Amino acid sequence: MVFQYTNAFVTIASVNCENLVSFYTKLLEQKPVILIPNVYAEFNLVGMRLGIFKPKNTNESEFEALAKSKISLCLEVSNLEDAIAHLTALGYPPPGKISIADHGREIYAYDPDGNRLILHQAIVNDN
Repeated sequence: MVFQYTNAFVTIASVNCENLVSFYTKLLEQKPVILIPNVYAEFNLVGMRLGIFKPKNTNESEFEALAKSKISLCLEVSNLEDAIAHLTALGYPPPGKISIADHGREIYAYDPDGNRLILHQAIVNDN
């Protein structure tokens, strides 16, 4: 038996679904391609889909953030300072400073539910 799948995408559960959908609509500067108010929203991003859903009342406790998540939504940006300014204008400024890694510059930020975002600007080699 072979495990086969047709697509993959990332989802975020939130009891404050409408607030999170509003945040990602503004952050990504696009409306969801699928929207069921206060139930589910889906955004088409470059190379992936992002779904946001409200868990059923019977499952809410499973999605309560009791500890920091080990998963991050990493968004590659062309200009890190512009991305930081955009998040700051939305009311969610990154709490730390830009760090330098072998693969580029990045900064951590958080959405309204505290999910980690990594804004990353790759190093451009002009070879």
